[in-house]
Amino acid sequence: MTIRLPHGNRRERTMRAIGKNLRILAGAPLAAAALIALTAGSASAAIPVNQPMTGKATYYNDAGYGACGTQINAATQMLVAVSHTWWTTANPNNDPVCKGISVKVTYQGKTITVPVKDQCPSCDSTHIDLSQPAFAKLAPLDKGVITGLSWQFVKTALNGKTVELSAPITGSTIG
Repeated sequence: MTIRLPHGNRRERTMRAIGKNLRILAGAPLAAAALIALTAGSASAAIPVNQPMTGKATYYNDAGYGACGTQINAATQMLVAVSHTWWTTANPNNDPVCKGISVKVTYQGKTITVPVKDQCPSCDSTHIDLSQPAFAKLAPLDKGVITGLSWQFVKTALNGKTVELSAPITGSTIG
């Protein structure tokens, strides 16, 4: 006795099953890519680029490895440490805030732009910790704390120049 199964013969059913499995497998990389894109997008979206903030600045002069994984000397280099609240990844070396992001600071008519190279664990979200020479460009060191300054995250190119938010950055921005 032969039982006839619906939807054609065994070969047709096998071919349909293979086709269905291939469509599922072909969709998996797309789903994974979408998940990665969404995850990466949310991390970099957490950095409010080009949005002015009002806050305060202090300065520091530590030397060693900054949170972005590069050697720093805050006593001699122009750089900034930003609040831990702006970091979005478990490994700070790979954080979006370390990838071509600088801070543009304005105080009493003076403006500087310094790269983010470190993290300030004691700073709140509107408090930045400038390197000693960066702070000195805005106020005398004996002032210690600058309040009422405005600052914003900006994208920077390899040459350190500010670029428009929509402009592509070519080459490596690490370091």
